[in-house]
Amino acid sequence: MDSAMSVLILAHVESDGSLARPALEALTAGAGLAKSLGVPLSVGLVGADPAAAAAIAGGCGATRVVAVTGAAFTQPRYATDAAAAEALCRAAGAQLVVAAGTSRWMRVLAGVAQRIGGPIDTHVTRIVAEGGVVSVARWYYRQRIEGTTSRSERPWMLVVDPGTHEACEAAPAAVTVETLDVNVPDVRTAVTGVRAPAAGEQTIRPDASLLLVAGAGWTKKQPDGETHVPEAAALILGCIRATQASLGGSKSLVDLSGEGQAVLPFMTHLNQIGQTGSSPRHRKGLATCCHGEEPHVVGWRFITERRAINLNPNCGWAQGKTDVLYVADAFQVMRKVNDLLR
Repeated sequence: MDSAMSVLILAHVESDGSLARPALEALTAGAGLAKSLGVPLSVGLVGADPAAAAAIAGGCGATRVVAVTGAAFTQPRYATDAAAAEALCRAAGAQLVVAAGTSRWMRVLAGVAQRIGGPIDTHVTRIVAEGGVVSVARWYYRQRIEGTTSRSERPWMLVVDPGTHEACEAAPAAVTVETLDVNVPDVRTAVTGVRAPAAGEQTIRPDASLLLVAGAGWTKKQPDGETHVPEAAALILGCIRATQASLGGSKSLVDLSGEGQAVLPFMTHLNQIGQTGSSPRHRKGLATCCHGEEPHVVGWRFITERRAINLNPNCGWAQGKTDVLYVADAFQVMRKVNDLLR
């Protein structure tokens, strides 16, 4: 391998000086790539105070840390993020650039790749280096087909999907931080504050360890012949808030609002998983009142441990699509679960 080759990892520093889990996963991916190639590992940081993050990077194998700091670079903004990333890539001179596929990086890195004259591949799930040849894997056609790609053009930017790698866990190690002087570009936006849901039920959160998926069965008539939508909402939210789980929904459930039927008031298309929704990557998943057919299960194929609750022992989940199927009433099960959580 050419001795001039090196790997650069781009990461944002959080407000408390740490690195978020997606950045730690990118560190794992980049460190593994550098080790396979036998080349140096560099880390580029963007944030107010990179000292703590630099120590984490040093513990994960970084031999060089370059940083862009300053108040203008602490907030997500295309102009400043792109300028910082471009400066880091040029200063490091790396031919392989790895970053986490967060919303902040995803909106700027294609433009950065064009500025530095290299290709970019997003939604990367695996990076392999064999015989000096680097290839990446990603999923296509709604997560049904996995393809691999190898490119000869350099620099090559690789954006890794969160949840595809283990987070780097290593003791901090001292490393010198090189600070770059980057001119702040003209900006027309200002960040005035941040608003976020308290419990996260408004959307799927990839950082949660558990994904709870609700199906349309929650809004249907129960054994007494009546619907119990308010109780269903209380049971689901009670579990979500007690466990800080992520909330997903089947397409049939999130579509009910357009059909004039009773709905769970907090469920929107942002929660939808499946063929036309997202394919989240959580360690554990629990499907409740879901039919478990193929369009819905597509969104579950990357859940490590899958469990489901359904009264029908012959439902789609029972056909080898879940690790554990509880043949029981979801209302009764979730009442008991919430009692135990209290």
